Amino acid sequence: MFNIILFGPPGSGKGTQSEKIIAAYGLIHLSTGDILRREISAGTPLGLEAKSLMDKGILVPDEVVVGMISSALDNNPGAKGFLFDGFPRTEAQSIALDKLLAEKNTAIGVVLALDVSRDELLKRLLHRGLTSGRSDDTNETIISNRIVEYQTKTTVVANYYSKFDKVVQVKGEGTVDDIFNALSSEINKRLSN
Repeated sequence: MFNIILFGPPGSGKGTQSEKIIAAYGLIHLSTGDILRREISAGTPLGLEAKSLMDKGILVPDEVVVGMISSALDNNPGAKGFLFDGFPRTEAQSIALDKLLAEKNTAIGVVLALDVSRDELLKRLLHRGLTSGRSDDTNETIISNRIVEYQTKTTVVANYYSKFDKVVQVKGEGTVDDIFNALSSEINKRLSN
């Protein structure tokens, strides 16, 4: 089983590249937001607990999110691997994820970080704002705040995984195919080891 964490600031093309990686490598996309919504709509005990907290405006604790990820792993025993999206976001979450994966006899194979200049991100998001209907993509100040928040949160996770030589910066500028080829090259290096 090969597991990937894909990082990218808003506008980096993470969504597009996630789809291409999942299709090319037969991975299962694990988005914590999607998992939360599924568990809540299915009325599972973890989903009900999460909904109760969210209804009070409280962040869902790491243990609950890790429990949901554990269920997702258990529900896909034949998976070739997973692409983690939106998790981990803190060092504590990274440690919890590594512990969970070790219990399942697997680990994170690589952390891919899309590197895109601030000017390019602004250009992409403002352009997306014209067509997407997303109000958060139309205001330069809000976009800048989202980029800073992303950098603040992911730096901690990248620093954690750097200790294990698992973080690779990939240039996130160029054509979609150029970026995908660069990501694939890094994945293939790790798969062949």
